[in-house]
Amino acid sequence: MPLIIYTILLRLAAPLLWAYMFVRARGAASTWQIFSAERFGFYALPWDGEAPVWVHAVSLGETRAAQTLILQFLARGERVLLTHMTATGRAEGARLFAAEISAGRLRQQWIPYDFSGATQKFFQHYRPRLGILIEREVWPNLIEQAQLAAVPMVLASARFSEKSYKQVKQIDKVFLTLMRDTYAGIDLTLAQTEDDATRLYEVGALNIHVVGNLKFDVSLPALAVDAGRAWRMRLNRPVISIASTREGEDTLFVQALARQESPALFLLIPRHPQRFDETAALLEQAGIATLRWSALRHNTEPEQMLAGIKVVLCDTLGEMPFFYAASDVAIVAGSFVPVGGQNLIEACALGTPVIVGPHTYNFSEAVANAVEIGAAAQIQSSDPLDAAQRAVSMAVFWLQDQQALSEKSRLAREWVAQHTGATARILQQITELEAARAQTLPTQH
Repeated sequence: MPLIIYTILLRLAAPLLWAYMFVRARGAASTWQIFSAERFGFYALPWDGEAPVWVHAVSLGETRAAQTLILQFLARGERVLLTHMTATGRAEGARLFAAEISAGRLRQQWIPYDFSGATQKFFQHYRPRLGILIEREVWPNLIEQAQLAAVPMVLASARFSEKSYKQVKQIDKVFLTLMRDTYAGIDLTLAQTEDDATRLYEVGALNIHVVGNLKFDVSLPALAVDAGRAWRMRLNRPVISIASTREGEDTLFVQALARQESPALFLLIPRHPQRFDETAALLEQAGIATLRWSALRHNTEPEQMLAGIKVVLCDTLGEMPFFYAASDVAIVAGSFVPVGGQNLIEACALGTPVIVGPHTYNFSEAVANAVEIGAAAQIQSSDPLDAAQRAVSMAVFWLQDQQALSEKSRLAREWVAQHTGATARILQQITELEAARAQTLPTQH
């Protein structure tokens, strides 16, 4: 009964959800394909061949996190179905797996909306032999239809913050056992931390193991990293990146940069492409000398073009490894407004010391560990503008002591190295799950 009530209310609320997606997409609504057939469970191309391993990576961060795991499945000769909810996630998947897509070894699709009919059609069309949800995105009808189709479901590298825990509890106050039944329907839950595991158990998840965070197994492209470091050396000027800014943060950092006098070059990197033009307008209004990365990236003499330039607005996608490699310090945003923070691990893996804001509940344990070891610093302030200003000032201050900065860089690399191995542990747990299921299936004659 709770699932039926949820499904009816979801249908009634669907226009509001689509309106939200349209607003979020802004000028990029066409790339989101909000009303495409795929999102309703209709697929133009048949699936030929053996049942695929299905991996769902909702957005950009989850897609990057899933890369090493997907590559392992591909190396075993599996075919992979990769689904997303957001356009940035799909674009990153297309970039990361271009060769595999071209060879027919991996297919990308939109995840269907969580209507019972759409999710049923999805499973009937692809008949995956295994479903893996990366980090989050647990939907009631999706799990229900997976059970009906006898598709084992894995929640991998699961993060479950205190905020998420409270939200799920609130949902079950309205829908009784809806989310408890949904989490109980997941065959294997592989949590990032003990705290994540405890909260997941309390909302109904079973068969829980702590395996760590896939993001520590990050595989960064060597060519991009080498190019970023060479660009920084040629520039002969300190570089501070302000990475993955979310809605509202660009305004904060533009104001902070307007007040900051420093010879450093700042790379301002909005997380979503629909805000590139808006951020450019903010920089222009503030009178900050700015150059777009798209106008600079192919220039062989960047130091000449950047003379007198304070900010480079990074208006391309998929180049974060280059930007982090080119940076002396990285301010990792998404943490200066209450959206939970963005991934600081990529920067640390490259030895780029990190500064984050006060709102990091999506990465709370990683941030706490990085701060404790000295690889990162966290700004604590209830005033968002003050937090942004203090972050910029701290980054500039760090540049003044190169020996201390080098030590932070070493600690950052060591911290990431100490936490790798989640991919192997996830694969081992999945192997054990499949072996156990094989023993319980009826013998075919």
